[in-house]
Amino acid sequence: MIRFDYSPCDSLAPVNADAEVATIKAIREESNLAIARHDVEAVVSSLDEDYVITISTGDILYGREPQAASWADHFAEFRDVVYVRTPTDVTISDAYPLAIENGTWKGSRTTPNGPLNNSGSYTASWRKVDGTWKIRSELFVGLACEGPDC
Repeated sequence: MIRFDYSPCDSLAPVNADAEVATIKAIREESNLAIARHDVEAVVSSLDEDYVITISTGDILYGREPQAASWADHFAEFRDVVYVRTPTDVTISDAYPLAIENGTWKGSRTTPNGPLNNSGSYTASWRKVDGTWKIRSELFVGLACEGPDC
C-alpha cells in the first residue's frame, strides 16, 4: 500500500542516526554471513514482504518468497557462491522511517566452465517496520566480470 501522508514530520520520534546506521550495517553484515553459509532463511530475514530487487544483469524479482526460491536455486547450482555487499554510506531520513544504503558488491562462484568473479555498485532502500529495519528494495549493477562465462 502506498501512503501519501503529508502530516508534519515533527511527530516522529527523535532518531539517533549513528545508532540506526550501525544497526543497518550490522544487518547487512549478517546477510553477507548468511550468504556465505548458504542459509536462505537468514538471507531473506532482512527483507520486507514486498521486497523488489534488480539483480546485476538487470532482471527484476518481486517479493520475499520468490527471492527465497531464487537464493535456494542459486545455492544449489553454485556450491561455492559468495556475495559480499560493503556499504560506503548509509543515510537515515530525518522525515520518515526510511534509510538509503549505497555500496559496492563482489561475487564469486565456480561455473562448469571455471571461476567467475563479478562486482559492481548497489543501492538499497530500507524502511523501519514495527521497530525493525527491513530492506524494501535493492538495485545491483554489474560493472565488472572476469571468467569464461562473463
